[in-house]
Amino acid sequence: MAAEADGLFRRVLVPILLPETCYDQLFVQWDLLHVPCLKILLSKGLGLGIVAGSLLVKLPQILKILGAKSAEGLSLQSVMLELVALTGTVVYSITNNFPFSSWGEALFLTLQTVTICFLVMHYRGETVKGVAFLACYAMLLLALLSPLTPLALVTLLQASNVPAVVAGKLLQAATNYRNRHTGQLSAITVFMLFGGALARIFTSVQETGDPLMAGIFVVSSLCNGLIAAQVLFYWNAKPPHKQKKEQ
Repeated sequence: MAAEADGLFRRVLVPILLPETCYDQLFVQWDLLHVPCLKILLSKGLGLGIVAGSLLVKLPQILKILGAKSAEGLSLQSVMLELVALTGTVVYSITNNFPFSSWGEALFLTLQTVTICFLVMHYRGETVKGVAFLACYAMLLLALLSPLTPLALVTLLQASNVPAVVAGKLLQAATNYRNRHTGQLSAITVFMLFGGALARIFTSVQETGDPLMAGIFVVSSLCNGLIAAQVLFYWNAKPPHKQKKEQ
């Protein structure tokens, strides 16, 4: 019975969370303070947790837009630039065969960000433009993932993430400052993006060893932190038209 339980436990952890050698080190030799293996376990666990959480990160934002039937307060340019950054991460990670646990959330966030882009256009009365955008984006993504796309171009796209992330978040911050409120920006989504970016700094260093990936998440953490601070600062602020209705 004990052997069956151990076999099941091993199948759950290996190779999803631990390589075979680390499983033996931690759970056969019971060397529970083996730092290299603990780092792997922590990194894999965090990475998979972030990937799982990413399925819901932008759902509150999407539901908030749909519920209000408005994308007021959201900067389309900011959302587009975030999409550029996410697309770069997805393409770069697939091309370099990085573990899915080190970048998987970028794939799900990309799908959700594309949805938000369309909704912003739709509620601005530009539905046809939104549909055309979806078609063009799908073709561009297929082209970037094609084996014919040079690695140098993929690397350049990933390197462009830093200015794209900074510009995108600064545009949103400027929109918040100009409006003196955060409109339909979801606080849940903002804080989850901030926390996820912080955790990704560690997992990127541990799982990929790629300084470009880690650097992007450092910048992303700082920029998401700025938006999170604005959400807190404008917590009780309301759009002018809502204030008028309440008077």
